Amino acid sequence: MEIKVCDVIMGAGKTESAITLMNTDTDSKYIFITPYLNEVERIKRSCEDRHFVSPRNFGEGKLSNLHQLLESGVNIASTHALFKAYSSETLRLLQEQHYKLILDEVFSAVENIEIHKDDINLLLNQKVITCAADSSVKWEDSDYNGDFTGIKEKCLAGDITLHQDHLMLWTFPIEIFKAFDDVIILTYLFDAQIQKYYFDMNGIKLRRIGTRYERGEYHFCDYPTVPDYARELKDKIHIVDNRKLNEIGDDNFALSVSWYERARKVRGQPKLKALKNNLFNFFHNIAKSPSKLNLWTTFKDYQKMLTGKGYTNGFLSYNIRATNEYRKRTCLAYCVNVFFNPFMKNYFLAYGVEVQEDVYALSEMIQWIWRSAIRDGEEIWVYIPSNRMRALLENWLDDLANGGSDERED
Repeated sequence: MEIKVCDVIMGAGKTESAITLMNTDTDSKYIFITPYLNEVERIKRSCEDRHFVSPRNFGEGKLSNLHQLLESGVNIASTHALFKAYSSETLRLLQEQHYKLILDEVFSAVENIEIHKDDINLLLNQKVITCAADSSVKWEDSDYNGDFTGIKEKCLAGDITLHQDHLMLWTFPIEIFKAFDDVIILTYLFDAQIQKYYFDMNGIKLRRIGTRYERGEYHFCDYPTVPDYARELKDKIHIVDNRKLNEIGDDNFALSVSWYERARKVRGQPKLKALKNNLFNFFHNIAKSPSKLNLWTTFKDYQKMLTGKGYTNGFLSYNIRATNEYRKRTCLAYCVNVFFNPFMKNYFLAYGVEVQEDVYALSEMIQWIWRSAIRDGEEIWVYIPSNRMRALLENWLDDLANGGSDERED
């Protein structure tokens, strides 16, 4: 099986190319899956003659209606959430109906289940669950109706594994992807995504494609390219170069989760106070920006510790992707240093899959920055105290300015 990945920067016409394809390839049936409800409606409007339908709940749940739509062979536009609510019936209908899939943005094909290792040991010791030689988890207690009922349902579906006795994972069945006649994924920096590692684990071949604009329309093309506007981003994203503000992030792991944890435990919390002062200094004395233009982030557990006058209401979670509410913000402070979950990283490494941690960190940062006015081509000013994160962004901007290096092989 080969999956096409349209791996180009935001604003390069990925969705428009998909719309062109779906409107011209009228002999095929399509399912368009996106995390955004407004994109579902956009597909319906833009592909009016293809009569895309969204599953609805008529009393038996949206999944039941999805199955009815699949059986009738209509074009479907829906969300990631419904796509992940598959069943064996979903798989059967996809195999029978020969649909093509366009997946807008990657989704979490492998997820860490939030359960403490002591609870895992309890379930194992009481024979509620058993773990097979291939690490798959089987639910043994059919009468169980307690706090872990949600995990029970996932185990019964056969999609739960246990890694090194303490990491319980849900994995999307690869058979769902294999049931489609063709799959195109619309994303950027795919090498940073869990879904890429999931495909590698399952031996899926990938082919990178891009977009081009001709005759008034966007189309898919055979290789990724860097659009002209992206080459100008270096002149529009102004990174704060201030030794006094940046020295707090000199260490490679400064502003990581573990850095914050250690800083909170030190008497008087001098590093956290210094970072808060830096934030205030940036917004009030350097940017001199009104609160309505300010945007900042840190890890959620430390938000209150860094909150200050003039920027409190501009907080936005560092891993947000699905909002356009902050597109007028021009002064940003990115106070995190992102690393891949170490347990998940070891999980993929155990299967011989390389995790590109720096690309992952860059991807998370770019997605956050893209919530701001830069998405509309406006200039922005960004304070990034972590030396590591700042260097990643600077190198990325330099690469784009020089034409990029988007073409890759898998």
